[in-house]
Order: sequence, then structure tokens, then C-alpha cells
Amino acid sequence: MPQRAATIVGGGIGGLAAAIALHRRGWHVEVLERAPRFTEIGAGISLWPNALRALDALGLADTVRALGAVEAAGGVRDLRGRWLSRTDNAELARRFGQPLLVLHRADLLRALTEALPADSLRPGSEVSLVRDDDHGLVVEHPGGQTRPDLVIGADGLRSAVRGALWPAAAGPRYAGYTAWRMVTEPLAEVPAEGAATWGRGERFGYTALPGGRMYCFATASLPAGTTAATSEYDELLRRFGAWPDPVPSLLAAVPAGGVLRHDLYDLPPLPSFVRGRVALLGDAAHAMTPNLGQGACQALEDAVTLAHCLDGSHDVAGALHSYDRLRRPRAQAIARRSARLGTLGQLSWPPAVLLRDTAARLMPTRVTLRSMAPVLGWTAPGEQAIATENESR
Repeated sequence: MPQRAATIVGGGIGGLAAAIALHRRGWHVEVLERAPRFTEIGAGISLWPNALRALDALGLADTVRALGAVEAAGGVRDLRGRWLSRTDNAELARRFGQPLLVLHRADLLRALTEALPADSLRPGSEVSLVRDDDHGLVVEHPGGQTRPDLVIGADGLRSAVRGALWPAAAGPRYAGYTAWRMVTEPLAEVPAEGAATWGRGERFGYTALPGGRMYCFATASLPAGTTAATSEYDELLRRFGAWPDPVPSLLAAVPAGGVLRHDLYDLPPLPSFVRGRVALLGDAAHAMTPNLGQGACQALEDAVTLAHCLDGSHDVAGALHSYDRLRRPRAQAIARRSARLGTLGQLSWPPAVLLRDTAARLMPTRVTLRSMAPVLGWTAPGEQAIATENESR
């Protein structure tokens, strides 16, 4: 049987993971990335147990674990600094077989690119056309024209592949709040636990990275396109500089030019992630808000599941329909759950905030962990499922 070829449009986490999964199954892969380099800047990423199992399926979990940090615990606090809920990471790992790992996005991307042949990575290759018709599957880019057996659209929230082949699909929708992301300089004293502090229409969170640094993130309910009056760093100080410790000391350790800001969007549900021999994955298929920390985790699940469906199948279109059946209901349900959590976190009306915080404080930890099972209990197709008794404890 001739070697099959796949063109992956987009060189982010999901696209690279899909390329690795297919390459290890004997496919010829090319990854077209419009940016001049395969890289990520300035932010951390949380890899939950489901993502680490996906990386296990790719043979990369040990490599990635060596790049990250595992905190002892984390949770949610109120504006007085009181804990509303806490989660023991050891208990999380016991229930779901893997810990919560935090690392820099650039380190994860580097590990993924190093797992692929260098000649399969094609930066500076913005796709100008994707077509799947009676004349076959065609992708045009600055390097020429490609006629692969499969195209994977992994090109993010504003996917060119989705725009070309799903022209009637609704575009991204603003979540109602903006986000800042930053990484501190190494700290002399690192907080023992990560936390997200919920305020009124604002949140601030932090978690440990290797090397004594902290990854911090913040949100505020603002109209889309709002910009800071001075600098984004000054805006963070104005909004969060008097919040409970250690928020002020963390902000003091952030380089003034090291703050990234992005308005947050998600994607209305698509009726299908596939069209002929073209499949969408990651943000191109189901962009979600970051409230559950599941965006990259779901992209990794997509990649592993897609490769599994294609494994041994001579019918690419049929395999893609299996992928859609397995992935779309789950990914869209998690996107809805993330949106609901964001709505709760951004509440600003004082009575609603009081009710939210009281409910969170009264929720038993075991109930919180049990509620996470549908998200974190995922296993790669063909792998042994997590024991149900662990999920129900």
C-alpha cells in the first residue's frame, strides 16, 4: 500500500500532536505554519490527567513531565483571601492516574516539534486555498500545491480551513471578558499552592512553573477591544495591586513588558468537525474559554483519537466520521461547561457573588472531584478505562 500523506494546517499543540500520531503510524506528514517559526510566547499551560494520557499515547508523557512542575494543591479563594475550595493534587493523581502538570507553552511546543522530522515542519507557509471536490483534495501555499489524502485544520480560532469549507458556520463569539497572562521572574519564595481568586467581575490566578517562576493570569469583564489607558502592566496594578497576598508580590515580580492581553472568545457548536477528507481539531473545531484549562488538553485528545480512527482504515472519509462521532459531543460539552464556569467566575452583582462564594465554600471536596471525572477520566481509544470506583469516590 502506498504511503498516505496528510497536510496539517497549523503548527500549534493540536496540529503538531496530530502530525506525531500519524507519523508514528507511517503517514507522510507536512505541517504548514503561517508564522515564521514554530514557537509560543510568554505563557504557561496546565496539562490535566486526560492530556497526560494523550501524551502517553504519543510516547511523549515522560519527556513532557520532565519539563513541568506539579503543585501540592490548589483551589479557589475569595477577595478576603479565604479558601472557597481546595484540591489535593495527590488525591487528583490517585483518582485519575496522573497529576496536574504546569509548564511553559514554549517548552511543550519544543518537545512536540522535536518529535517530528525537521523536513515535515514548514514555517512561513500560510495556506491560500483548501479545496475538496471532484478534482481531489488540494492545498495551496507559498511552497506550491499539495494533493494529500487528508487535510487537518488545526489553525486556531479564526481557522482558514474552517472558513473555506464551513463557510456558513458562525464565527467566534466574545465571552464578555478579557484576559491577561504573564510569567514572573524567579521568586525567592514560591507559594506552596496555586489559587484562583474570584472577585466581582474580575479574577486573578497563579500556579508554579519550574525554576521558581509563577504563571499568572487575570480576567476582567470589559467590552471587546478595550485597551489600557497606559500600559497593560499598569492596568493590572490598578485592578489587582491591593488584592490578597501573594497577588501584589507576584505582580511586582512580573517584567513590565511581559504582560500579554487577549479578549476571550469561544466557537459556536459546529454541526460536524469533518467535511469529506478534511477534519478540524483543537480551537479550529471547538475553541473554548480557558476556565477549565482544557483547550490544549482537548486538542491533544483530538489528535490521538483522529489517528486511532485512521489506523488501518483505507476509507479516510469514513474514519473521519468516526472521529467526529467520538470527539464532537465530548469537546462541545466541555466547551459549554467551561463557558458556564466563566459566567460564575465573572459575576459582579454582590448578592450573586455572595451566593456563588457560599455555595463553593459548602461544596465537599469529594463532590468537586467527582464532578471532574467526566472531563479528567478520558482514556485514549483502545486504552484501559480508569476504574469507575476511583471516579466515584
